[in-house]
Amino acid sequence: MLNLLQINADSITHRFAGKASDWVATFGPRILIAVLVFFVGQWVIRMLIRGLQRVLVARHFNPTLRPFLQNLFQVVLQVLLVLGLMQLLGIQMTLFAAIIGAVGVAAGLALSGTLQNFASGVLIILMRPFRVGDNIKTQGEEGTVSEIRLFYSVIKTYANTTLIVPNGKLSNEVIFNLTREQKRRIDISLKFKYDVDFDQLQDRLLTVLNNAAEVLKEPAPRIGIEKIDDSGYSVVINAWANSHGFLDAKMELNKKLMTELKPLFQKK
Repeated sequence: MLNLLQINADSITHRFAGKASDWVATFGPRILIAVLVFFVGQWVIRMLIRGLQRVLVARHFNPTLRPFLQNLFQVVLQVLLVLGLMQLLGIQMTLFAAIIGAVGVAAGLALSGTLQNFASGVLIILMRPFRVGDNIKTQGEEGTVSEIRLFYSVIKTYANTTLIVPNGKLSNEVIFNLTREQKRRIDISLKFKYDVDFDQLQDRLLTVLNNAAEVLKEPAPRIGIEKIDDSGYSVVINAWANSHGFLDAKMELNKKLMTELKPLFQKK
């Protein structure tokens, strides 16, 4: 009985070793070639992506679209490489298509938010409500758009912090593009007591505005009484500045107005 079991075990081992040997002889070279093709393919893809990047920069292609085209090109090349490797390994494409279909349905349900971000990223790139370099206000933050990716956008705030916003949120939020127009209006409100003569005050303020290099001549600055109450009146100042450098212009104008009006505020 023991001899019979030993013979069966030896037979099974022999068969397994034979099948393993046949499998290695059949698929071993293919696997080695596939591994080699994979690494060479990755290297070629990196070279092609770098080449595309240089071409886009040399031709001054829209910087907003560059990352999108590079990512799309890389995805297409990776898919082609995978398909080539499967063909090399002898994997049936019909089976692969069925697996991809099932995985696609499951991934679509699981990644609905991600797909929304992707679709929103494509719309942002195509419709261009803002571009790289624009100053925008969204999500309660203001800053400069430094990157627009397929799934998210990167905003560098004025406090030098990096804000990463999913494109799905941006597409559903009100976005203030602060640099779409070349000019922006500076609005300043000041409170005065009734013993300050408005006509004289207006002349002094206009002198400051007309001599301020950061204030545009057109449209002309405007000064008026915004509201009154029992303690005094509020004066509103409207002046125009270039959109780029707007904050610096506003702070510089505030400084000049403070210097001019300081004696009035120090009056007892």
